[in-house]
Amino acid sequence: MSEDKENIENTEVVDQLPEDAAPAGDTAEDRLTALENELATAKQDVLYAHAETQNVRRRLEKELADARAYAATSFARDMLSVADNLTRALQAIPADLREDEKFKGLVAGLEATTRELESVFGRNGIQKLESVGQPLDPNKHQAMMEVPSADAEPGTVLVEMQAGYTIKDRLLRPALVSVAKKPD
Repeated sequence: MSEDKENIENTEVVDQLPEDAAPAGDTAEDRLTALENELATAKQDVLYAHAETQNVRRRLEKELADARAYAATSFARDMLSVADNLTRALQAIPADLREDEKFKGLVAGLEATTRELESVFGRNGIQKLESVGQPLDPNKHQAMMEVPSADAEPGTVLVEMQAGYTIKDRLLRPALVSVAKKPD
């Protein structure tokens, strides 16, 4: 029976919560102050949670906008090789064959295809970099070789071996260039 009495006493102690048991010297005013402090802390926590939610939402919106803007990056890189090959094909046709009646249709078709591809690139935010005559920019150019030149400042792009492109504001492919250096 003594064990039953101890269990009952333990249960009574557990049923009382610390908030319910007011200290002997605690007045209603002290209790009100404590509740106001708890309310202020809860309001602050809600404000922090709201701010964090807004930050997460903004970050996700930015990531979504970037994903939409740059979704075609891989496809665009693949299409650059098509543009390069079309340009090489046009450059490979000698001037005398361009005037030949047999080749005029072919040349016109290649030029039209090149213009259409450039138009599609433009509509999708893909821009060709202008490199020749510009100072070497390692963020846009990849220097393949240096050529001695008395006419150009050292570090100036002389020849563009492969065009560089950007998509929106990001580099899609650097231009492969030849750069001037001081003559020996």
